[in-house]
Amino acid sequence: MTGFFGRLLRGLAFASAALTLLPLQNAHAQSTYTQTRYPIVLVHGLFGFDSALGVDYFYGIPSALRKDGAKVYVAQVSAANSSEVRGEQLLAQVKNILAVTGASKVNLIGHSHGGPTTRYVAGVAPQLVASVTSIGGVNRGSRVADIVRGVAPAGTVSETLANTTATALVTLINLASGGSSLPQLPTAALDSLTTAGSAKFNQRFAAGVPTSGCGNGAELVNGVRYYSWTGTKTLTNVLDVSDGALGVLGLVFGEANDGLVSACSTRLGKHLGDYRQNHLDEVNQVLGLRDWFSTDPVTLYRQHANRLKVAGL
Repeated sequence: MTGFFGRLLRGLAFASAALTLLPLQNAHAQSTYTQTRYPIVLVHGLFGFDSALGVDYFYGIPSALRKDGAKVYVAQVSAANSSEVRGEQLLAQVKNILAVTGASKVNLIGHSHGGPTTRYVAGVAPQLVASVTSIGGVNRGSRVADIVRGVAPAGTVSETLANTTATALVTLINLASGGSSLPQLPTAALDSLTTAGSAKFNQRFAAGVPTSGCGNGAELVNGVRYYSWTGTKTLTNVLDVSDGALGVLGLVFGEANDGLVSACSTRLGKHLGDYRQNHLDEVNQVLGLRDWFSTDPVTLYRQHANRLKVAGL
């Protein structure tokens, strides 16, 4: 009997040890879910920032990616300037990140005007970029920008008034985020985001841009992989103070849009999907308020980081 109980106790101890190890193994696997080969660099859009008054532009996203293994950097480029100026600023930051980390490339993820900004870097320095992901990116211009430029033509009093208002807003953003040393030129940003300005930009930086109206673009160009996703719903949460404005702006499109950019304009490379999100929901703003029946924006970023990891990026 003693031998039997001895064997039983040893068996139970072994089983207990095995069960104890299982959660540890799962936790370890989860901790590397977003661990990409190359660092991730998040790039904000128009009137954006890295962090202002303790609030991230990409709300809750950097920490969620870092928690499971990713090296994440949030770029700070001009809140309002041309795609080319913002692109040069981003390129300098990418080189600094590579120097600090010892990595040879980065994964660029840009929202809104961050889409063309990241594409600029991939265009002039493809050897430094593993992938470009455009989220709600203004890759073929915005109808809203067209209307604003139409109301405020170059050289008019209305343009001066619009530029003064935008500059005041940018000044507040800079004070809150510490980006006051960056050059700001709202009219240059506006021109970059119009349909005509985007078309001119795309003549030089065509990689990943679809050749058909609303299809996929080339996924792999010059060694860089291109991806995109977007929102296609303007009113998503009655508690979100930004929804009303985006709902009104969305009416000018006459097609699926996120309140500021049409779904077709956002397409770049392999399009990963359209979601029940508006332009701010795409970066988990305002403060995480979103459509309760839509995929959590943070989940989309985590899944994409894992996608990049699986692709060896």
